[in-house]
Formats: sequence, structure tokens, C-alpha cells
Amino acid sequence: MQVSNILESIDLGAVALPEFQRGYVWTRKQVRDFLFSLYRKRPVGSLLFWVTPSLEAPARGEGPLQPGHVKLILDGQQRITTLYGVIKGSPPDFFDGDEGAFKGLMFHLEHEVFEFYAPVKMRDDPYWISVTDLMSGGLDPFISKINSDPSLQPSMARYIGRLNYIHSIRERDFHIEEVAGEGVVLDEVVEIFNNLNRGGTKLSKGDLALAKMCAGWPEARSEMREMIRGWDHAGYNFSLDWLLRNVTTVLTGRSLFEGLEHVGPAEFRAGLQDAERSVNYLLNLISGRLGLDHDRVLGGRYSIPVLTRYLVNHGGKIMDAAERDRILYWYIHAFLWGRFTGSTESALNADLRAMEKAEKGNEPHALVEEMRLWRGDLRIRPEDFRGWSLGARFYPLLYLMTRVGEARDWGSGIPLRADLLGRLNRLNVHHIFPKSVLYKASFAKTRVNAIANFCFQTQDTNLDISDTEPAKYFLDVERKHPGALTSQWIPMDEKLWKVRNYEHFLAARRELLAEAANHFLNGLLRTKPEDIEVDTTYIARTVQPTPGGIESEEEELALQRCNQWVQQQGLAGGEMGYELVDETGSLLAIIDMAWPNGLQPGLSDPVAILIDETDEVEDLVNGRGFRYFTSVEAFKDYVNREILVVSVPA
Repeated sequence: MQVSNILESIDLGAVALPEFQRGYVWTRKQVRDFLFSLYRKRPVGSLLFWVTPSLEAPARGEGPLQPGHVKLILDGQQRITTLYGVIKGSPPDFFDGDEGAFKGLMFHLEHEVFEFYAPVKMRDDPYWISVTDLMSGGLDPFISKINSDPSLQPSMARYIGRLNYIHSIRERDFHIEEVAGEGVVLDEVVEIFNNLNRGGTKLSKGDLALAKMCAGWPEARSEMREMIRGWDHAGYNFSLDWLLRNVTTVLTGRSLFEGLEHVGPAEFRAGLQDAERSVNYLLNLISGRLGLDHDRVLGGRYSIPVLTRYLVNHGGKIMDAAERDRILYWYIHAFLWGRFTGSTESALNADLRAMEKAEKGNEPHALVEEMRLWRGDLRIRPEDFRGWSLGARFYPLLYLMTRVGEARDWGSGIPLRADLLGRLNRLNVHHIFPKSVLYKASFAKTRVNAIANFCFQTQDTNLDISDTEPAKYFLDVERKHPGALTSQWIPMDEKLWKVRNYEHFLAARRELLAEAANHFLNGLLRTKPEDIEVDTTYIARTVQPTPGGIESEEEELALQRCNQWVQQQGLAGGEMGYELVDETGSLLAIIDMAWPNGLQPGLSDPVAILIDETDEVEDLVNGRGFRYFTSVEAFKDYVNREILVVSVPA
């Protein structure tokens, strides 16, 4: 079938894209290489279509399908979309991706190379011609151009031949195979698709479940994305897979996406609305009661699908303060101990089963008991605060304690409670012993950025203190605002305020933090500390700080800006503070920012940014198959050169 006929069939609704396809992900380099192969008449593979009744077709896009049967593209989406975009100058109706990947493609008449338009390089060079203009307007304008330009006339015949080679791509024949028959079902088609894409983007179980929903409710994916954008504006970064997991637990009481197989479009839509309301309720609850009001400190996001199920079963709200606090007790421990790191589905199913077996109203207790069976000891120990960096699991707990307790700002003396600051008003991380002072005293980065050296202040206070040593500014804080130091768990032995006693200060503050954390958590359960059973064999374990992590708010801001830039290029967003785990789910390191599935999920290698990390972290990341960069600038250069194929000045 000729390329021109395929494109015409797309416009007529005779050829379309199945909903389960993830969209257009080719880069400029892939587009350029593909056109060059077509120009050289090299083999570029065959196409595979699924022939299915139009009325039942799970097709993407809002364009009408032709009556009778439609051909859905199983293998060849990237190639067909590229040809459509380059030849017609705009994407097809089913397009979902970055148009910049194929717009502005140019061809050099003399050197026979394809490149994307660069104004400075190409504007006044007659040898560069627009491939799209040639495809859509024909040869005549370009023949006239060559004939009227003295620099091009000597090679006119050769250049016209090359233009013909490009234009004839429209008549290139593709071999097409078809999957057809009344007995062919979506599951079988998806299996065929995955077998074809062993080295590329395979469909997850979530993709298949959503594809089935979209067959009966085509707007499902767009409505879910709109919800995710709303949460993003509120400061929370969630994925489509995560939202679908919430819908699954709401509708089925299980975590596995296969449970949606017999859920109809109307029921799914109702479940999605229930999930959205429940997530909003929980975010407000977690923000208002715990002060965890933005993505960095949210933690344990896969505990939320459990709680959405709980809320829906209880009419969408929590009855009283005691029930609320028991739920939050479980939630806090879920993120402190990495309940859903590793085998997410098995942990989710265990918790959902525990709730299902419990008597009405006793579900929070059942969740806590399930946590005890899995974890053993839920008591916070001083050693748990030995971690370092903004990516450590106990960093959100320190933020929480600041927002819910009596912590006060050291410059103004005002409380730092969540209800006074308001939602999404983030505090500044303050190094109690300034970084410059500790580095001057030859302390390592892991000690400088220890969690026990963190507290939170308003921006003005953070700037006022600057690099003053605690031995000096602590006295001034205590004189102006008595009790402000102890409100942030500062040991009041003045000898510990000296740099030479820094390690002793950290140890003493860890004791105070653990005591305060246990007091708060025990209060949530309305129990006394001695009532909590302790597994002494677990307490005997040694807690080692996890290597890696974001060092400062400046570093965090730089990574956030980098992530925004990446997404503006039409690429996948990265995960800040990514937890690198082994096969058992044990935490190995915290990566500053990572793309575990690649910048183009399924098509490119895992990538990471590691800013000022140790050789140990770099070796761990490299050993897990990540390509890593040690600066934002180096990472951006990689994206431009190898992913976007943008000409970067040397």
C-alpha cells in the first residue's frame, strides 16, 4: 500500500490508532534517520493493522471512523505519524505527542543530509529546502528556484533528481499484514502488540485496562489527565498509573488492574469521580492535620489508594477525630518504613484484605496491625534520624513535627503551625550549624546535611542567621524568644553548640526528635508508649544512613527547573528523590532525579542526575543500568544532542 494511500485512508477514517497505543514518542534524530533511510530506498519494515468493526473499535481521537470496518495500527505508528506530519505539515487527528519532533525538517541539496531548521545556519543558504514544502507543493517551485539561482544552475539535473527521490517517498509501498476475524479480541491483539515490541514500549496491565475503558468511554484518558493537571497545579505530582490504581481499589477492593475487566464504562466513570473526591479529601486531611502540603513531603503516595477505598466504603468522609488520627498514624508509618517500596501490588493487596476482613469501624486498627506484622517495631528510635539529605524518608517527619507541634520561628517567635501558615506555604530548610562553618571544619557532606542538623524557618530568619555559628546566634534567639530553641528540639547544653562538639549535638538532637516523634504518634493512637509492643530483636539492628539525596533547597530548585524544561520539550518528567532499591525492595540510595523508564518511556535508557554525590552512589546507580550526569548542564547537553538532536554550540 502506497504512503499517499495510507495518509488518505487516515483522513477518511479508514485507518486509525488504537486507544492502547501510548502516543508519539520519536525524537528528531529518529525522524531524521527514518527519512534518510526512505531517501536511500533502504528497508524500513512492514506494517501491521488490526481490522475490526468501526462501531466497536477502541480508536484514539475524535475524528469519525468510516462505516463498516476500520484498520487500527498495531505496528508502525511512529513511522506513519512521521510521514503524515512531514508530508502534510500537521499531525493526524489521533496524534498525541510533540509536533516539534517532525516539524521544520530540511534537506541539503549538495550534501544530501536531513537536518531541522536552524535560522542562523540555513536562512540565507539556497541549498537548504523544506521537506514539507516539497512534499505538499510539488517540484515546480523548487525547479524554478534552482533555475533562477546561478549558484545552483550548474548542478540542476543532479539536484532535481534528488528532489524527485524525496518526493517519490509518497509513492513508497509498504507491505501490510492484517489481524482480522470476528473472534479476535482486544486481549489477543495486545498480546500480539507486546510480542512485536519486545525491545520497545510494551503495554502494562494498566494500559490494557485503560484501553478497554476507552473503548466504551473514549474521553476516559483525557478526563484522567485533566485531574492530574489539577493536582499538579496544587503542588502534587501524580501519574496516570497511580490514578488508575486508585480507581481500581475504589471499584474492586483489590490492587490488580485485571479486576477492571468486567467493569463497564458508566461504573468506571463513577469510580473515577469517587477516586478524585477521595484523593482531594485525603490531601486536605494530610495537609491540614499533618502539615504535609506539597509533593516533596507527601510521602507514601501508594498508601492513598488504600485510603480512597476506605473513604468510599464509609460514605466519603471520616466520622471523628479519633478515626482520623488512627488513619494518619498508619499513613505516617507507611512512608517512614517504605511500605510500598518494591512489591507495591502485594503490599496494597495485603492492606486491602486486612480492611475487608475487619469489622465496620475497626479498619484503621486492622491496618496498623498489618503494619506491625510486616514491620515489627513501630517505635521511632534516635538512629532513625541518622539519615541525611532532603530525600531521606525521615525528612517529611521532621517537617510534619514542625507544622503540628509548638515549633516557633527563631527570628519572629511566631508558631510555624500549618493552620497559621496556610496551605502550600513552604518553609525554608535551615542548617542549624551552617554549611560553610562545617565544611571549613572538614566535615563530610553526609554530616553537614544530616537530618538532625535541619530545622525550618521563615525565609527572612534563614537569611538573617546566614553563616553565624549556633554558639553566637542561639543566645540571641533565647534572649528574644524564650523557649523558641526547645520548640525545635535543640539540646540546651551550651557546650553542644560549639562546632567541635557537632557530632555530640547531632546525637543529642536525635534523642529529642525521636522522643517528640513517638509522643506525637502515640497521641494519634490515644495510647501510652508502654502499651506498644516492641520487637527487641528488631531494635537491635543497626540503622545506616542511606547514601545520596538532595543537599539543599537551591539544588532542589535547580532540579525542579530542569524537570520543567524536560517536560517543555515533550519528554517524560523525572522523579525527584528517587528511591533506588534492590530485588528485595531494600533501599540502596536516593537519586537526586531519575528517569527509571527513560526520557522516552520504553525507548531510551534509564537516566539520572547526581549532583555532588560520592563514588559509592555513582557506582550503585551505574550498576543498576542508569546513565548518569553530574550536573544539570551536562544533562541538558545530553538531551539536546542525543534525544532532541538540537545543534549545540561547541
